[in-house]
Amino acid sequence: MEKGSIEMEVKNIYIKGIPNEEFKDNEYLENYVTELRQNGVPVIVGKLDDLINWGRSNSLWPLAFATSCCGIEFMSAAAARHDLARFGMEVTRNSPRQADVILVAGTIVHKMAPLLKRVYDQMAEPKYVVAMGSCAISGGPFINSYHVVKGVDEIIPVDVYVPGCPPRPEGLFYGLMQLQRKVKMERFLFKVK
Repeated sequence: MEKGSIEMEVKNIYIKGIPNEEFKDNEYLENYVTELRQNGVPVIVGKLDDLINWGRSNSLWPLAFATSCCGIEFMSAAAARHDLARFGMEVTRNSPRQADVILVAGTIVHKMAPLLKRVYDQMAEPKYVVAMGSCAISGGPFINSYHVVKGVDEIIPVDVYVPGCPPRPEGLFYGLMQLQRKVKMERFLFKVK
């Protein structure tokens, strides 16, 4: 060993998800820090963001705006057989001021559209919308009628579409998992302008 040089002993460290060879040098962590800094995120804030978004995505409180047969499928998804509680969404709210996500399940007629808009406006930020079923997505079998809104996205912005007439609870779960992924990718503390 030369004078002034320090040789580091590498112990057999095992951390799930990180290969053992990568502890010989800190290249893995340095690349991760470089990637975060290139995107304009300080390391600590980025990790704190991940933690907050994990908590937010696993505790979404839905407000069911159910008007027809899709509402029955939502009730089935929340019942014991399918158990919506596995995703942290068992607390269905009756007040828009306490809800994070509104599930528009069923046909929306023009007479009901202002009420849906008012309920959406009363929700606190950040808020999300799931359009469940072909009636909420595009008007469904009533698409050519004069009284049905041709998609709820004409009234409020939609985050996730769950197709079907009516969609099965498994389809709703897949849509809700997509919404959870979307929430996990958001920046909460450090927003890039």
